[in-house]
Amino acid sequence: MSTSTVDHAVSNKLTPSPERGFYGWKLIGVLWFIYFLNMGFPLYGGAVINTYMLKQIPMPRSIFGLGFTLLNLCIGVPSVLIAATILKWGIRRTFAIGSALIFLGSMWMAFVASQPWHYLVGFGVLIGSGIGFGTMMPISTVVTRWFKRYRGRAMAITLTASGFAGLAGAPLMNKVLAAAAGNWQLAWEVVACASVLAAVVAHFAVKERPEDLGQDVDGISSEAAAANPQTDRGLVTKDEWTPGEAYRSPAFWIIFLGAIACQFPFFFFTAHWILHLRGAGMSPANAALAMGLYTMGGICGRLLAGPLLDRFAPRYVFMLGLLLFIVGSVLAIQVTSSNLPVAFAAAILYGAGFGWSFVSENTILANFFGAKIFPKLNGTLLLLAALVCSPAGIIGGKLFDVYRSYKPAFELNEVLCVMGIVALAFARMPKRKIS
Repeated sequence: MSTSTVDHAVSNKLTPSPERGFYGWKLIGVLWFIYFLNMGFPLYGGAVINTYMLKQIPMPRSIFGLGFTLLNLCIGVPSVLIAATILKWGIRRTFAIGSALIFLGSMWMAFVASQPWHYLVGFGVLIGSGIGFGTMMPISTVVTRWFKRYRGRAMAITLTASGFAGLAGAPLMNKVLAAAAGNWQLAWEVVACASVLAAVVAHFAVKERPEDLGQDVDGISSEAAAANPQTDRGLVTKDEWTPGEAYRSPAFWIIFLGAIACQFPFFFFTAHWILHLRGAGMSPANAALAMGLYTMGGICGRLLAGPLLDRFAPRYVFMLGLLLFIVGSVLAIQVTSSNLPVAFAAAILYGAGFGWSFVSENTILANFFGAKIFPKLNGTLLLLAALVCSPAGIIGGKLFDVYRSYKPAFELNEVLCVMGIVALAFARMPKRKIS
């Protein structure tokens, strides 16, 4: 066989055939839409809906924050079970379980909720569990299986969905509620319909692995990838790690500390940002706009972090994301009714900080330990992070109840981010020890 024939064969492997094409990037669009529906509406939309509910079902801020705490716990605590569901029953059935739980929780909120404990069960437990089964775990697993060289940007593009949903969902829900004279039950019916649509899309369009369509990771065969030095930048492990080996690695626990610094501020901010702005004297419309800008910042943070993660050591990218949280906290403390630009800047920086660092958290975990054990490791990480970070909502509410200000809560976020940055400075690619 001639050299030109060999080169032509390798070229064909590097570029998927036009008849089939590489489904991975189409799949990113599918996952994006599912994430848009299954997290953006019940979480970001729910943050707006619940402020209207609070007028009819009075409760202390600590109990209101407890709803978000339960939601965050129910997203993270079942993570090991979600990982087992993914491995045993597959991605599509996992998505279906998530959508079903969101649907039940939304209908509970629309037709049953009339007391604080109803809110805690419907929003905190049912919807929280649905978001756990229907979003991050299955979505990040699919991305990890389909991409290696472009994992950072693929993860980033997919995770922008929640930002776009928040950008559209918060103002949309505010308009729906204003047009319906504050009928928050109707808004929850809209969320229920979105969850049904997500289940239908997942059933027909999600493909779990490239092998299911006779394709390769990144759309490039392993032989062609090995022949092209540009496909290996030393950012992705070549070792076959086991879960036990990963748990014994200091790198896993450093990533866990980074996850705390990433998720605790996010959980607090989502629960209390609108209330913080309303307490500062801002109108409902401006508060909803600020929440939209928060999610827009998340979009920018994800898109900026993704390409960087494919080119540079992920610990540096992760650290930059946490730095944005610190600057955002400083600005948030300065918010008053007369300085809207400061409030908007704080919202954008907080969103960018979370989007940037959350993409980094998922990508560094997959790059360090591989796609094979990623569901188990990610499940463990989300579980541990949920146990530590989920109380952020109730802690923030309690701090407000005691000090009549959210300043101590934002200062706590600053301290956690500084600790995370220091820890991540030591997050280098681990080397597997062969006994």
